[in-house]
Amino acid sequence: MHILINGWFVGQSTAGSGQYVEHLLAYLPRQAPQTRFSLLLPVAKSATLAHWQDRWPGIELVPHTLPSLPENLAKLWWEQIIVPHLARRLAADLLWVPYWAAPYWQPIPVAVTVHDLIPYLLPAYRGGLLQRVYTALVAYTARRAAAVITVSHASARDVIQHLHIPSERVHVVYHGPNQGSTEPPDAEWLAAIRQKYSLPERYFLYLGGFDARKNVAATLHAYQRYLARGGDPAVKLVIAGRLPQIDSAFAPDPQKIAAELNLLNQVQFGGFVPDADKPALYALSTAYIFPSLYEGFGMMVLEAMGAGTPVVTSAHPAARVL
Repeated sequence: MHILINGWFVGQSTAGSGQYVEHLLAYLPRQAPQTRFSLLLPVAKSATLAHWQDRWPGIELVPHTLPSLPENLAKLWWEQIIVPHLARRLAADLLWVPYWAAPYWQPIPVAVTVHDLIPYLLPAYRGGLLQRVYTALVAYTARRAAAVITVSHASARDVIQHLHIPSERVHVVYHGPNQGSTEPPDAEWLAAIRQKYSLPERYFLYLGGFDARKNVAATLHAYQRYLARGGDPAVKLVIAGRLPQIDSAFAPDPQKIAAELNLLNQVQFGGFVPDADKPALYALSTAYIFPSLYEGFGMMVLEAMGAGTPVVTSAHPAARVL
């Protein structure tokens, strides 16, 4: 069997879709050694062709030149013109698109991964007219796919209900861990991470993004109520992750909210945390706080649990991990 993979997000490790496809590329040849895997790469990414070949020796790389267009148009051209034409030319058995962007023309069977329906269901994420047209396009092309992969039963319910795709074509395949090691952090590692981030002795942890659905403001307000109701002030609040560059309704600056709530002496902002440091950051915390209003999977909830840390999360049905 010959499977083609749309590699648009290869090299974009800060994006969830980039992490998803790159982790899977390392394991697919081991899981299906009789299957031939070909990775379709835009030429800008194939500049590091040797790097990718060394990293995934079981994957055949197929570079292709992108047209000189603005980034969004180049991405659309890649998804809707280049990828299906390569699929026809290479005569593969299946095209897998590991993010929500199946082609309109499907000359061979297509499987598409729909992680969530955020731009379809949440008004704040729908964008302008062109973004809404794009979302309508990929919703239509997903309905035409031979199979839809999604990462949780919550997302599967959304796909079936809102995209009107028959349940027999929707398949739940859970994520694996982002961190390479599953060994619990030892005392030396924990001490090094505590020093690196100047962590307090005890703290609640929020680690993640800052767009509106992440609901970080709720964490800050809840922490203020915790202190007002006699909570131990020695338990600080650590908010980690790359902060918004501009304060906006879509991505509120948590530093501004903390200042308004007179919490700056109690809240510590840790900045970006690489994957390798996350297990220790979780393990050192008193509890992990994750008040998200919508998640396709909720990877960080599982990461915190894997580190043995209690989790406080939202009860919104779409935010349930599985």
